[in-house]
Amino acid sequence: AAQVYAGCELLRTWKALRLFKLLHRTRQQVFKNDARALEAARQKINEEFRKNQSETSEEKINELLKIASDVEVILRTSVIQAVHTDSDKILLIPRKDLLQDNIPYFDKPIKKHES
Repeated sequence: AAQVYAGCELLRTWKALRLFKLLHRTRQQVFKNDARALEAARQKINEEFRKNQSETSEEKINELLKIASDVEVILRTSVIQAVHTDSDKILLIPRKDLLQDNIPYFDKPIKKHES
């Protein structure tokens, strides 16, 4: 039983480390060339992992891992950089992975012709 517990604990530690590294790689891509945002995101990621490093509840650890994973997805798929170019203008800088083909939206489904 102790070996199973140690194995589960090691797996959770590995998952946490993998997510930690992934969050930092995503942070570097999302906030590229923005030193202030890069540093703020670095501090927040480190703070959250440090704050919860002594957590022992399997349920709580799994919940925290899910939150970290969700945060990484949101950063990667929803955050876009913006730069002030004038007092009243902002330049958006989308990453290639954010750009998608524009698919038109239809209120009503297209009827299929019966043959």
